[in-house]
Amino acid sequence: MQGIDPISLGATLFVPATHKALEAIATHKKYPQLKSLLIDTEDGLQGSALQDGLRKIAILLSNLRKSSLYIFIRPKNPTILAELLEMQGIENITGFILPKFSLCNADVYLELLRKREFFFMPSIEGEELFHHQKLCELKNMLLEHKEQIPLVRFGLEDMLRSLGLRRSCEMSVFDLSAPSTVLGNFIATFKSSGFMVSGGVYPCFKDADGFVKDVKRDLQEGLFSKTIIHPNQIALAHECYKVTKEELEEAELIIASTQASFALSGKMAEPTTMREHSYVIVKRAQIYGLRKSSKYEQ
Repeated sequence: MQGIDPISLGATLFVPATHKALEAIATHKKYPQLKSLLIDTEDGLQGSALQDGLRKIAILLSNLRKSSLYIFIRPKNPTILAELLEMQGIENITGFILPKFSLCNADVYLELLRKREFFFMPSIEGEELFHHQKLCELKNMLLEHKEQIPLVRFGLEDMLRSLGLRRSCEMSVFDLSAPSTVLGNFIATFKSSGFMVSGGVYPCFKDADGFVKDVKRDLQEGLFSKTIIHPNQIALAHECYKVTKEELEEAELIIASTQASFALSGKMAEPTTMREHSYVIVKRAQIYGLRKSSKYEQ
């Protein structure tokens, strides 16, 4: 099973399973610049709409062929995941995003996906976010399946709701003390074990400048990719994922160096500790190109 480089996922467009343009998006006829798609059967659907969404997914799967677009389905719960796994043509999607992934349902989710040729991205949204020991339990369960997990996600809006908070469009979640502490622990827990972590959803889809600022802060915090809720955010995110010529040159020098340390742009460069980050910069340049506008400077 060949892995997925998380850098190649870009911005992941959220589309409810009942969306009228679902097939056009999933077959890459609409938004051809899109790199990954989330087909939702959870929060994006209400009540009886779930069955309609599942019916539309079944129709889509009968016409779907594998392409360069990464397609993930978000099942409402493990029962719906089991139903999806039985659908004809399900092998033509990339995998699943597992919502509200917790110690209560992890065993069921993981057993359903064990020895299956699917990637999956757990989204941790509940009490485990606030309890380090429980979070580590989840992480240890996921380590066995690491090759199937391109990214680990956190439920940003769920976390804010649990804390009784709501951020403004102008504010980064990392500017709020409690959320920053929670997310700092989450990021450190998973990234220190070799997992990549996705950024949180930015809800203000009409605020392009705020979205760009949010993506830039994600990158500063070591996060990559994020679920987006409007197609206008595709190009904005991918522009942010570009790198400057200077960043690329520095990364290439660090990767190629055989020295223990050397001076680079007035700073110390230590290849042993900086090489992994440099690989990410080079991969971003290969996929998204070089940045032309200073508006997207980090």
